[in-house]
Formats: sequence, structure tokens, C-alpha cells
Amino acid sequence: MATSSSWWQLPLVSQSLAAVVGAGAIVLVVKLIQATLIRRLTDPDSRYYARKLVTLGGWLAVALLITVVFRDRLGGLPVAIGVASAGIAFALQEVIGSIAGWIAISFGNFYSPGDRVQLGGIRGDVIDIGILRTTLMELGEWVASDLYTGRVVRIANSFVFKEPVFNYSGDFPFLWDEVRIPVQHGCDHRLARQLLEEVLQEVCSEDLIRDSRQAWQRLVRRYLLENASLEPAVSLVITDNWMEFTLRYLVDYKRRRSTRDRLSMRVLDAFADSGGAVALGSATLQLVEPDPLEVRLQRD
Repeated sequence: MATSSSWWQLPLVSQSLAAVVGAGAIVLVVKLIQATLIRRLTDPDSRYYARKLVTLGGWLAVALLITVVFRDRLGGLPVAIGVASAGIAFALQEVIGSIAGWIAISFGNFYSPGDRVQLGGIRGDVIDIGILRTTLMELGEWVASDLYTGRVVRIANSFVFKEPVFNYSGDFPFLWDEVRIPVQHGCDHRLARQLLEEVLQEVCSEDLIRDSRQAWQRLVRRYLLENASLEPAVSLVITDNWMEFTLRYLVDYKRRRSTRDRLSMRVLDAFADSGGAVALGSATLQLVEPDPLEVRLQRD
């Protein structure tokens, strides 16, 4: 048994005890700091990132403690790592891929907590980004439109290398949406267009158009994009059953459902106030009378 005044040369049992006690003290300090931050920080984003930073600092402190405590026993560690690296890489390839994905997410601006994304075929709001998994609050599925289902989904970070990542709110937090309005043939199509344009101008506020222009200009400066028309627009297509007006407009990515509701209500009110000059169309079926069928019976 080695006897020395240096504490890092203590027997293995004493070193292990020192490592456990030190790690426990670090965990306690981390918990206390996190509790203090939760009480003092009112902004949710600040609390989230502060907790993440303190947790990462705690893990680094534990790793440093273990390295210092067992420094006299780590002489053969590089050789052991070299021998086992091939097996570890094969057995933990998904874990390694997830860690690489976490690094790509952190430094590649794929998405951030609070963004609305579609990842691995699942759509939702990012509520946490861990070293191995991204946690989403799921949207859609059996629930119509952009509403939460209540399910929390955890997706491996390695999916950022395997499938496309759709970000609804990253660089441009607006979406183009369309609503199709059928109008009966024979109605005043010019009045219908005028009413729909007025409804669009009312629903799409000047503030939203201004904010979308600023966000689009930032996007144009960053990427190879041409200027696009951000103004709400109405277009007309004639079909067999009705005149189909398409209302195209920009909307905040979190307000698509509520905007559609307001737009539909205002269209109904505007058509009702037109005095019958404009009316909604509906599918019609025309029954054609068949030619008369004559049957003759002949006896032998």
C-alpha cells in the first residue's frame, strides 16, 4: 500500500470515496445554483439557458474531479482507449451520431428552443435540446391544424443528418397560407373580388406586413433569394361548378388557425351584406333523363 502525503495517491477505496463525496458536493452546488436562478430570472429563455449552462459546468467539474483524483491510475488509459475504440465506435454509433447531431444543432443554427420544426416526420415546438435527444411538444396528428396533441416526443439528434429539418420559425417566422372561396356562377364577380380584397386588408394588418418585410429583407441579405410579393392577393379560377377565388396571405406561424377563423367569418359577413349579389357556391349534381327503354316479349 502506497504511503504518501499527496492525496491523489491514496488507495483505490479512499480515492473512490473522495470522488463520490466530491461529485455529490458538486451536484448539490449545481442544484442550489439552479434553484437560485429560477427564483431570480423571470424570462423563460434566460432560465432555460442558465440551467443548461450550470448543468454543463457541473458535468465538467465532475470530470475534472475524477481526472485529478485518479491521475496516478490513468497512465495506461490511452492504450486502453486505443484497443477499445473500434468496438465502442461500432456499439455506440447511434449515440455518437446523436452527439455529433447535438454539436451540429448547437453551432449550425438548425433550430433553437421555442422554434416550430418538423423533424423525423414529427411536427412540434422544440422545448428542450439535450446531448442525445431533442424534445418536442407534438402538433397535429389527430388534432386539426396547428394545435398541441399533449404528447411529448423525444427524437434522436442524429436525425438531422438523415432527414430534412423543416423550421417554421427560424429565419422567417411567417408562412404563406391560402383559403379557397367558391362563388356561384352568375354572381357579380367584380364585387366578389372587391369584397374579398377588403376582407384581406382588414385581417392582414399593416404591422404584420411591415414585420414580414423586415424579416424577408434579412433573409434576402443572408441567402440567394429574390424579392417576393408579401402583399395579400386574390386570384380567380373558373371551374365547372363555381368561380373559385383564392386568398393568399402571410401569417404568423403560430396564428394560422385563428387567422383562418377570422378570415372565414369576415367573408361570410361580407357576402351576407351584399344583398344577394354574391353567394357561396356548392357542388351541384345534374341528373339526365335516360332514353326510354322498350321491351317486347314474343311467344313462339
